[in-house]
Amino acid sequence: MLDWDKLTILELEEMAEAGQYVLNCYRVLAKTSDNIVGELIKGHDTFYEMEHYPPGDVFDPETHSQYYYHAHRDGEHGHFHTFLRSDGMMAGEEPVSGQSHMSYMDERDDNICHLIAVSMDNRGFPLSLFTTNRWVTAENWYAAEDVVAFVDRFEIDVAQPSWPVNIWLTALIRLYKPVIRQLILERDQKIIEWQSTYPERDVFEDRDLEVTSEFKISVEEYLTEIENRLTEKLGKQLAG
Repeated sequence: MLDWDKLTILELEEMAEAGQYVLNCYRVLAKTSDNIVGELIKGHDTFYEMEHYPPGDVFDPETHSQYYYHAHRDGEHGHFHTFLRSDGMMAGEEPVSGQSHMSYMDERDDNICHLIAVSMDNRGFPLSLFTTNRWVTAENWYAAEDVVAFVDRFEIDVAQPSWPVNIWLTALIRLYKPVIRQLILERDQKIIEWQSTYPERDVFEDRDLEVTSEFKISVEEYLTEIENRLTEKLGKQLAG
């Protein structure tokens, strides 16, 4: 999935640093027998499918990043959905022209773009990263090159509802940025292929197409690979 040879030393160092933030969040939470998911559903006697946790989502008013956690898929406890709202976008970054217009787009006064979803297990650790079709999150559809740029701007730098979770999610996305970039490109390719196969359907609202790309992850194994690749590249650099 990932072409490691194309990653620079700087990129690998930034990924390694982000990985340490991820591990540190696990360490801090483990001291009190807490975990990432538990932080978000704490105080709720019953965990309901499809409901957003926390209620009202988490939003950073400075970066215009947003996320929520909910559940509705088999094989996981639930998943995070991450977004960037239009105030975090630059001039010229507009939704894809020609896409259908749905009533849910009129229920808000700005645009919103889904970035990546993070599947979680029952212990509060990530299982996979995946992208979704437009109808899944009622987003506005942006082209892959814009979404990739939006990923770089995602940051939740607020204390509530859980500072460790906010740090963890921000760092996880930075850690897996090259993988997420590839998943977003695969997302657009899937849309093109689906549209070609079913030209009579509105591809963005087709309930038969929900997940557009997915990749299973293991933070520990990924960090080991990063360290190995970094050591190799630094060795070659020193050797001249």
